[in-house]
Amino acid sequence: MSKLTHILTIAAVLSTGIAGEAFAHAHLKSATPAENAVVTTSPTELDLTFSEGLNLKFSSATVTGTDKAAVATDKAKLATGDNTTLVIPISKPLSAGGYTVNWQVLSTDGHKTKGSYTFTVKP
Repeated sequence: MSKLTHILTIAAVLSTGIAGEAFAHAHLKSATPAENAVVTTSPTELDLTFSEGLNLKFSSATVTGTDKAAVATDKAKLATGDNTTLVIPISKPLSAGGYTVNWQVLSTDGHKTKGSYTFTVKP
């Protein structure tokens, strides 16, 4: 094997390993309300669906309004029969305005991820 072939082989193996690590994290696939959505009624819960199963004990989300005040939510849970969807019940109806959802999850394979998105309630 030539030196160049040897170097290219090692580079390919390393890049595959690094790419595998990147895909081994729970990424937000969809949300209800969706990112940048404008909804006409207050949601009763947030449904955050991820690319991998979640460890509920170490997964959560918070919601804040435009005034940065925390929105009251009930304890997070996983959707029935679906360990990829984190459900955040909202305690009281949301008033009109913009909201930010900050989430942090631990996938069942032990990788942590976090992120945020916004939506608007407009009656």
